[in-house]
Amino acid sequence: SLWTTGLQQRDYISCAFDQTDLVIAVGYDLIEYSPKKWNPQGKIPIIHIGAKYAEIDSSYIPIAEIVGDISDSLNEILRRSERIDELSPTVSEIRTNLRSEYEGYSKDNDFPIKPQKIIYDLRQVMGPEDIVISDVGAHKMWIARHYHCDRPNTCLISNGFAAMGIAIPGAIAAKLVHPDRKVIAATGDGGFMMNCQELETALRVGTAFVTLIFNDGGYGLIEWKQENHFGKSSFIKFGNPDFVKFAESFGLKGYRVESATDLIPTLKEALAQDVPAVIDCPVDYRENTRFTKKSGGLSCSI
Repeated sequence: SLWTTGLQQRDYISCAFDQTDLVIAVGYDLIEYSPKKWNPQGKIPIIHIGAKYAEIDSSYIPIAEIVGDISDSLNEILRRSERIDELSPTVSEIRTNLRSEYEGYSKDNDFPIKPQKIIYDLRQVMGPEDIVISDVGAHKMWIARHYHCDRPNTCLISNGFAAMGIAIPGAIAAKLVHPDRKVIAATGDGGFMMNCQELETALRVGTAFVTLIFNDGGYGLIEWKQENHFGKSSFIKFGNPDFVKFAESFGLKGYRVESATDLIPTLKEALAQDVPAVIDCPVDYRENTRFTKKSGGLSCSI
């Protein structure tokens, strides 16, 4: 796997699209990521596998379609196919670059904490079957890029309609369905304040999950987009309550991360509680524009 595509600028995975001779799109919905981002000239051959017929676009005209239950379709294809275990040089180099960048944040102790570091540490405490529900915001972009999954339905992100406030009710549902798994609601402070009243529901129905707040005191994704388009941001900052006291007022556990080295032990302690817990984690979203500048200069050496 080359992990996730979807950022609105070039990334390492863009190099793979530049070199590919075929894209097999499984369950692909154009609203989640425009094909013009990865097939601008409409020249890459596409095989569409989905429960519905493909939505045709100038950059998305499949040469073949398999319409039906996705799981059954894939199993039948696998049954009729030979597996190739050896990676191409292109894929190997891209994976090496991705892994190197990802691992590079493991020892980063800057504070407020970089979003890449938060997600790296989160991955260390979550097992392969544990579940992360991502709200919508700048953190969503970083989770999609850095939170790597080996099992289906273990990282759920509201894309497309991008429903802010989904993390807490989503985590309640996940914990009700899978009470034996760890569940994290990953949210920004903006998304948290849109549905934080549901923490009372979480306590009442007995769903002990952790809400991890990426706290930047504003709408980080909107700020990122404004800075990309206009070179500055406006009207995106706001004040927050004391999230620790806020959680405690519901009868929940509340934590505040004070340094980068605090995050993993705080996550472990919060996940061990028998009531819902809230972690207030300051995040350094200067990384957003740094990434934009870095991706703008990305060249593919392969």
